Amino acid sequence: MTKKQTAGRDILGEFAPKFAELNDDVLFGEVWSREQKMSARDRSLITCASLITQGASQLEAHLKIAKENGVTKEEIVEVITHLAFYAGWPKAWSAFTLAKEIYSE
Repeated sequence: MTKKQTAGRDILGEFAPKFAELNDDVLFGEVWSREQKMSARDRSLITCASLITQGASQLEAHLKIAKENGVTKEEIVEVITHLAFYAGWPKAWSAFTLAKEIYSE
């Protein structure tokens, strides 16, 4: 993930400036950039899996990032199928709805 993340500042910069700073500079600037320790592709798989288990709204954005980072449709389908039995069927259905839309683009 080489591009500079600005979503925190763009969306919450005026409302919650410290949170926006931590999002952009620490989470994405320091943690996601540690590609010598773990690839952005693998981080995307882990992040999507975590968000699926939570039913989190950020899944859509991270599925797009995962696709950009080289996660294939087949891989994300396998992740969602696997997690359906651990995270719950409704969460899997929701994740599949988003993944189908994103990977059809």
